[in-house]
Amino acid sequence: MSDADSLALAREALRDIPLLKDYRGEIVRLGGLTNLVFALGEYCLRIPGKGTEEYIDRSNEAVAAREAARAGVSPEVLHFDDRSGVMLTRFIAGAETMSPQNFRRRSGSPARAAKAFRKLHDSGAKFPFRFELFSMIDDYLKILSTKDVALPAGYHDVVREAEVVRAALAAHPLPITTCHCDPLCENFLDTGERMWVVDWEYSGMNDPMWDLGDLSVEGQFDAAQDEEMIQAYFGGEPTPAERGRIVIYKAMCDLLWTLWGLIQLANDNPVDDFRTYADTRFGRCKALMETVEFGRHVAAVAKG
Repeated sequence: MSDADSLALAREALRDIPLLKDYRGEIVRLGGLTNLVFALGEYCLRIPGKGTEEYIDRSNEAVAAREAARAGVSPEVLHFDDRSGVMLTRFIAGAETMSPQNFRRRSGSPARAAKAFRKLHDSGAKFPFRFELFSMIDDYLKILSTKDVALPAGYHDVVREAEVVRAALAAHPLPITTCHCDPLCENFLDTGERMWVVDWEYSGMNDPMWDLGDLSVEGQFDAAQDEEMIQAYFGGEPTPAERGRIVIYKAMCDLLWTLWGLIQLANDNPVDDFRTYADTRFGRCKALMETVEFGRHVAAVAKG
């Protein structure tokens, strides 16, 4: 979509937001893999992308975004249209949008992200959606069964192999809590003193270790960054089972988001090469699951 077309959509959306219906100031297009995001002075406008209504429940997102703001980890929500998904929040001034490079460059950023997650997980908030990994895989496969996109070779075989992982996770489940569930780097805004988290489309009640494992993958964390994140989250050394769950979810998030990438490919999302995205994630999942260390972590989780 051209800048002119996206700005026209933003102007149109503002007409339905009482707070900004007369806004005539500058509108700056920001990043986003699936949605259109804009800065408008002290405000941030989000317009959902094409096809997202197939797999995003906007009423769930609205509750989660407001609860996360009340927990102090996300900007205040000023407007949310449950029907269209158009959302207006406060703009976090002076914050840098994160990326794998920024997580390496900005000292202490893995720890700040971990502390934001700990604050969210301990908030006592309740999200309406239950993030069920294997149910979501089934749901995404159903969506893809209606589209002309091929799964990576061997995908169903790996899903079957993951039944061992599923059993281990279920043997000693952690209490579910409010989780972001989609910790893409660009969903983190770092002021250098505080990490803010945005975009609650996939959020739900979940095993909190998912957020840590998925963040490690998205941030391309090395061993030192992983340790910084883990030590900051736990305030010390986790148990072998807790550490094992983090590693397990590194593989499982790739297994799930492979399918998400294929849905973007089917929906002609132009912002990335989603064929390569999906194949890369699936290859990384397989490679991790085939390691001896992965098997040891699964055993530690099953033992509890």
